[in-house]
Amino acid sequence: MNHYLAFLIGLLIITVAAELLLRAAAKIAALMGVKPIVIGLTVVSLGTSLPELAVGITAVEENAGAMAIGNIAGTNLVNILLILGLTALLRPLPLHLKSLKLEMRIMIAAALLLLLLSIDGALSFIDGLLMLALGLWYMVQVVRGSKNESAAIQKEYAEEYSPSSTREQRNALVWLLHFLILALSIAGTIWGANWLVDGATSIARAWGWSESLIGLTIVAIGTSAPELITTLVATFKNDRDVAVGNLLGSSIMNILIILALTSVFTWKGVPVSNDLLWVDIPLALLTAIVCYPVFKSGSRVSRVEGACFVMAYVLYLAGIIVFRA
Repeated sequence: MNHYLAFLIGLLIITVAAELLLRAAAKIAALMGVKPIVIGLTVVSLGTSLPELAVGITAVEENAGAMAIGNIAGTNLVNILLILGLTALLRPLPLHLKSLKLEMRIMIAAALLLLLLSIDGALSFIDGLLMLALGLWYMVQVVRGSKNESAAIQKEYAEEYSPSSTREQRNALVWLLHFLILALSIAGTIWGANWLVDGATSIARAWGWSESLIGLTIVAIGTSAPELITTLVATFKNDRDVAVGNLLGSSIMNILIILALTSVFTWKGVPVSNDLLWVDIPLALLTAIVCYPVFKSGSRVSRVEGACFVMAYVLYLAGIIVFRA
């Protein structure tokens, strides 16, 4: 099959399957009585990053590990510079979540840790365990901190991820249906990832691009679809704090959970190319650092700041295509 068609089919399958998986996981969490704000800050942030996990593990299996790290670095740049920037450009983004202070610090720490662990040219099994431990600690802190959010924020998340009724919680068929959707969507995500990675690898060879470059560009933009959809839905519903929380949470999960699991999956280690080590991973760290004063400067991300984010991503994308393709 044509590799472009294989890539597009894989992207379509993984996007739809990831969205179904996210909804099923959120619904099951609600059935279990998990608070809506906890679902939004943990389950949803992790769920929108599942395409990256599927792509990462598939890439490692097919000896294209550089694509896995390129995908994570590229996706984080897409999340913050492109998606968050576009959202703020359309309408200024409010910053009411108390957990943002913690998330900003963890996002910087995660990006710095990734850079330090990559200096030896690979992410090892031990590196993965270290990142995973920090990721689990982060999730615990988010759950604890969610109790201190304002009533307005709690209400915003309740509207987005409202808990199930008592009748639904007692209905075995409802539980069975959502677990069936969860299982099928996991299978679909894995299947779609195989198609996507095979197609992306073939495209890289046809264009003469490196696997890390293809991961940074078309794979990163493609696998960011769940974050884009979730952010747009939250924006249209005027649940703006949900949108910000999801993007920051997803960017943290990408490194501390998704890339950690990818590294733990193999004993051989995930290779880090020189371009990723000296250009893209430092840029992801710089983006996280720049976000800190932007988020601290006021109670929102302005249209001007959003425009600067988008322009920075466009220049970055143009630069890597012109100078590294």
